[in-house]
This record gives sequence, C-alpha cells and structure tokens, in this order.
Amino acid sequence: MALTPEAAPAVLDESALLDLYESTAERLHRYVARRVGPDAAQDVVSEAFLVLWDQRAGQAYEADAVRAWLYGVATNLLRGHVRAEERKLRAWSKEYAARTDEADIGDRVSAAADADVLAGPLTAWLAELRVEEREVLLLNAWADFSPTEIAVALDVPVATVRTRLHRGRARLRTRLAATDHDFTEDSHV
Repeated sequence: MALTPEAAPAVLDESALLDLYESTAERLHRYVARRVGPDAAQDVVSEAFLVLWDQRAGQAYEADAVRAWLYGVATNLLRGHVRAEERKLRAWSKEYAARTDEADIGDRVSAAADADVLAGPLTAWLAELRVEEREVLLLNAWADFSPTEIAVALDVPVATVRTRLHRGRARLRTRLAATDHDFTEDSHV
C-alpha cells in the first residue's frame, strides 16, 4: 500500500484572497455596518482585508481560521469607532424615549411593540456596558458567532468570552428586570 503525500496547505495568494473576500466580505460588512453604519463599515472591511494581505500574504492558512481572524481585525478597527458608537446608542435611546412618550403604550400588546418600547433603553444599556462585554454580545447576537469563534476573533480564551457574555447578559437582565414590562421565559437576553 503506497503512502499518499499530504495535501499541501493552502497559501494566501491573490486568488485565495479574492475567494476569501467573495465568501466573507458581505457577512463581515453586515456585522460591522450594524455597529458603525454602512459607510464606515465599508472602510473597516476594506482595511481589515488590507491588514490580512499585509500580515498574511504568502503564508499557509485555513479559511475558517482566517475568517475568524478577520472578524478580530475588524473588531479591533471598530474600537476606533467606539466613541461614535456610544454617542449613536445614546442618541437612539433619546429618540426612542421621545417616541414612547408620544405613543399610547396601552395599545402595544404584541411582542413587536414590546421590542419597540425597549429599543431605546436597550441601546442605552448597551452603551453603558464595558466595551469588552458589548463586543462579545454583539459578535454573538449580530454576527451569530459562537463563544469559540468569538475567542478566535478577539484572540482571547474561550473562558474569557463566556465570562464576558455572562456578565453582559446579566447586566442587561438586571436592567430589564427593573422595567415594568412583563416578558415571557422565551426572552433570549
């Protein structure tokens, strides 16, 4: 029985970068856009791919690991936008507070209405979280990343991610419990 040579690892060249861009950029853009808006997101995504090319061109890679690494780069780039993000969340909070003041809350009986009523406070609560907690919560909720994927993206241990998720969720639950709204056990906060 003849031994077969091991498959050579994929090398990040122009073709591989293009394939990676085509398979990843749109999803990465959606995640970043939810954090900083579509215009800034395009810049962050482009810059993340430039960082990838500058740091990893010609090296062996695994597509899944590089995708997670790209999210980590994008998250680091987003840190430059954190102050603007916090200002935006506070502005949304005020906007939603003004809307609910004008609305007849007694007519809001559906789950969608509950979400609308909580949108303002939730954005304010997100802005109050520690940056590290907000990052893991948003990667989990908006990018649909597992704790393992978040750990790779942020280059931190999985246990740290789980701790940050737990603490962030606990803070949000505490704030939610202090409201007068009745929510079912189905809540995913």
